[in-house]
Amino acid sequence: MVSSANLGFPRMGANRELKKLVEAYWAGKVTEQELQQGSKDLRAAHWKLQKDSGIDIIPSNDFSFYDHVLDAAHTFGVIPSKYQHLQSGLESYFAMGRGLQRAGDANVQAVDVPAQEMKKWFDTNYHYIVPEFASNQQFSLANSKPIDEYLEAKAIGIETRPVILGPISFLLLGKAVKGDSVQPIQLLEKLVPVYEQLLSKLKQAGASDVQLDEPVLILDLPASIKDAFKHAYEVLVKSSPRILVATYFGRLDSNVEFLTQLPIHGIHLDLVRAPEQLDSVLKVLPAHQTLSLGVINGRNIWKANLSKAIETVIKAVQAIGSDRVIVAPSCSMLHTPHSTESETKMDQEILDWLAFSAEKLHELATIKEAVATGPASVQAKLQANADSLARRAASKRIHRQEVKDRVNNISPDQLKRRSPFPERQKLQQEKLKLPKFPTTTVGSFPQTREVRLARSKLKKGEYTPEQYDEFIKGEVQKCVKFQEDANIDVLVHGEFERNDMVEFFGENFEGHVFTQNGWVQSYGSRCVKPPVIFGDVSRSRPITVYWSQYAQSLTKKPMKGMLTGPITCLQWSFVRDDQPRKDTANQLAFAIRDEVVDLEKAGIPVIQIDEPAIREGLPLRRADWDAYLQWAVDAFLLSSTGVHDQTQIHTHMCYSDFNDIFPSIKRMDADVITIENSKSDLKLLNAFEQHSYTNEIGPGVYDIHSPRVPSVQEMQERVAAMLKYLPTGLVWVNPDCGLKTRGWPEVEQALRNLTQVAQSFRAQA
Repeated sequence: MVSSANLGFPRMGANRELKKLVEAYWAGKVTEQELQQGSKDLRAAHWKLQKDSGIDIIPSNDFSFYDHVLDAAHTFGVIPSKYQHLQSGLESYFAMGRGLQRAGDANVQAVDVPAQEMKKWFDTNYHYIVPEFASNQQFSLANSKPIDEYLEAKAIGIETRPVILGPISFLLLGKAVKGDSVQPIQLLEKLVPVYEQLLSKLKQAGASDVQLDEPVLILDLPASIKDAFKHAYEVLVKSSPRILVATYFGRLDSNVEFLTQLPIHGIHLDLVRAPEQLDSVLKVLPAHQTLSLGVINGRNIWKANLSKAIETVIKAVQAIGSDRVIVAPSCSMLHTPHSTESETKMDQEILDWLAFSAEKLHELATIKEAVATGPASVQAKLQANADSLARRAASKRIHRQEVKDRVNNISPDQLKRRSPFPERQKLQQEKLKLPKFPTTTVGSFPQTREVRLARSKLKKGEYTPEQYDEFIKGEVQKCVKFQEDANIDVLVHGEFERNDMVEFFGENFEGHVFTQNGWVQSYGSRCVKPPVIFGDVSRSRPITVYWSQYAQSLTKKPMKGMLTGPITCLQWSFVRDDQPRKDTANQLAFAIRDEVVDLEKAGIPVIQIDEPAIREGLPLRRADWDAYLQWAVDAFLLSSTGVHDQTQIHTHMCYSDFNDIFPSIKRMDADVITIENSKSDLKLLNAFEQHSYTNEIGPGVYDIHSPRVPSVQEMQERVAAMLKYLPTGLVWVNPDCGLKTRGWPEVEQALRNLTQVAQSFRAQA
């Protein structure tokens, strides 16, 4: 009979219990024992929820205190030398994820270690910690987390399928430690025996099946990697539970043939992103392999078309038999919120269109039952689903003709600045009168408890809008004064009125709706609440002008207006699935363009349009790159080119490999680009040098995702390294990213160190 399965469940909990536990542990408010017990309770609740929802195959080891790739590194003993003097267990684990800075005394050793590099998990907004490998790397089964959590579920009567990042993906997602030239895949021979040991122990513990995630299988892979798969899995199957290899986020393409020839028990396909691949797989699937069909979207929140999904599953059943078919989400539900049950304030018409993780479990169970026993057995559920889809399609709230007309009539002049960069640069220098090595920040300043409390009071009606505005004015005043005192050259207002860089704009754009509790994990304990773009997008009034203008009135230094770019708004939202993403991106671009023009009219001389997600949105197959890059860069240009030459346009990007898309970055034609650099061992700067980037650039000099404060010497060394790649006259000095998640004491010290570094280099110039 057809079975139902889940590939992974959101970790944070219905009310972000894990976030609160972990942050309380970091703050010393709960013990490790309390952290472990609270996490155990959360895992049990999630396993029971999935079982009660009718899921046959429930995942374990999908839980993580920080990140599942970091978990794999810790499990297999991949702990770089700079962390090996720390206590094993959570101290070294969290230090690898977020860094650790601690003063020493007679009883405690002083510690100052940075976090490891963080990158985007394929084309999602989830960040993973990049494993670091050495030529002399020794692997070991350093902990038994996958086994422990399997046995933990078994003890409460729930049989699970452990989820483990596969060995090939684990190596390919990593990098060599600084100064080492090893290619991580060269270490496969050493790694496979440790995987073999883990899988054997799982089998001994009673696990009949295991899910090995190999998402790299949807990338363009050379023949050598295909050979590596063959070698690794021929060894692993000998002493393992039955292995299902899970692929997701795209299509297998040419990898189908060699994957189906591996001696594994089953394959998972993402049929939401790539429904067309089912036919090619059915043609070559050997008789001993099962097929897991990802027919429910694990990355978006719209209700599935259950009838269409059932047709897909029946097609597979007719081809290979029901016993070999599994109904599943397209990928782990890590990327969707917990449940719609807590959405008591959302517009009921739009809420009817949505399905979060808990609701997706019921969709899976319904599909399985319909295929197993016939649609009549779930007719009421299918009719309710069809009615909901019909109401959404017919809703008059989705479409606005004037917005569509604007997008359909984009002119070439709207996609370019008025003059080339050298001419703009001269005019901007005359206007701004900035020194060499100008300093700025990427935008946000600490969102303190007091700021969050004020926002909460406004929402609860405990503050009037006037009281809230006065509070925010006070925060802006303090922020501007500090920046002046610290000798920062281009100031920001701090963004205290904003909850999130995407959510804030969505709240002020038409065509958006918001959740109360639709949180998803971004990295570590950091959660975001993505906007839901349900209809055509436009801006009805200025959004940021008031606060930027107020901040500019407090200082004679140039104030930078802060906006979020169209592709980042697109990538970090739950986007409507009833029109091409390109069209939604252009609608967002026009809304932002209107804001840019109004900021210039209000006297704001510098405007930053953040696009940290433009590389994130790049398709995973190279064959699809050109089309995406054309419309994505066009959308940025559309948002940014409505100003005069004297207005300086900045953009910000982070956690991306730029080499492959550098021509597109140049085509964005921003006057200044700030980039994440401190975790990247200067590899990003290689791209800027190789491609002769001639606009101004601010490579970040310290990692804001870590609470540690870098020294003046450390920042000086980073700037000196930058100047090996970049001309002196183009370099800005700034942090890696916004400072929202940091505390004021560390921010103040770090920025004073930063400006001291800039001044020292000016003296040498």
